[in-house]
Amino acid sequence: MTTRLPRRSLLALAAVTVARQAGASDATHEIRDLTLPGDRVIGRRMTLLVPRHTTAPVPLLVVLHGLGETHDERLGARAWIDRYGLLSSYLRLLEAPVARLDAKANHWDDERLRELNTQLRERPFAGLAVACPYTPNVYRATDRKALLDAYADWLTTEVVPRARRETSVLPAARHTGLDGCSLGGYAALEVLLRKPGEFGAWGSVQAAFGAHRIASYAERLREIQARHGTHLHIESSRGDPFRAVNEALSRELTRLGVKHALEVPPGPHDQPFLRDSGTALMLAWHDRALR
Repeated sequence: MTTRLPRRSLLALAAVTVARQAGASDATHEIRDLTLPGDRVIGRRMTLLVPRHTTAPVPLLVVLHGLGETHDERLGARAWIDRYGLLSSYLRLLEAPVARLDAKANHWDDERLRELNTQLRERPFAGLAVACPYTPNVYRATDRKALLDAYADWLTTEVVPRARRETSVLPAARHTGLDGCSLGGYAALEVLLRKPGEFGAWGSVQAAFGAHRIASYAERLREIQARHGTHLHIESSRGDPFRAVNEALSRELTRLGVKHALEVPPGPHDQPFLRDSGTALMLAWHDRALR
């Protein structure tokens, strides 16, 4: 007897087949390495992932990388692809149910994995265009405020408009998300504070910021959400050295009545964690928040 697969299963099967033949990048996205107006401090490079699996307009997600890739623009612009598991995580969400990459590694709670797969069964992952710009080492800046001001301007006047020209995305700010990992999570939050009306959702993965910033961050996020309705997502992990400050920010947001999501799966602050669960959770959240 021949069993007819639903259209979504056929799409996922086709994506897997292409991925095995030509790599996950060709299965899910066209990868465009772009040079934008900029300078040697804030950067000029961006890698843009243009979806292949759908022709419908999709939300745009801007993701900022961590400290380890700040010394090289091309390495930074490709960090989410080459090191953080962006493409493989995206493909796993498309072909849900999501499974652990490594049964010996503890990067998932059983309950959270079941919950994610239930969500994906009820509302399948629809996909995003993803802009991966270079992120400068703002920690080493002589004038950190000035660098963050310039970087926020670059993201909103060069990166986002270029991404919107290059691919079919939903153009409104409410369909545009911003996220970042470690240093990139801190930078993404600072950008949001400077450009609150430009992004409908903000998130961070293991954001690296100091405890002294928690009160001011929470108050600003309260104001931004009240004015713009911005969705907020904080992701850490149990072995993350920045877990305490991320959880403290979440508690302060809760005290102020700010709606947000907090996720603290098992795992350390490293790339295997990102490739297994961290990046998948980030993508799945933005896919829901930006629609």
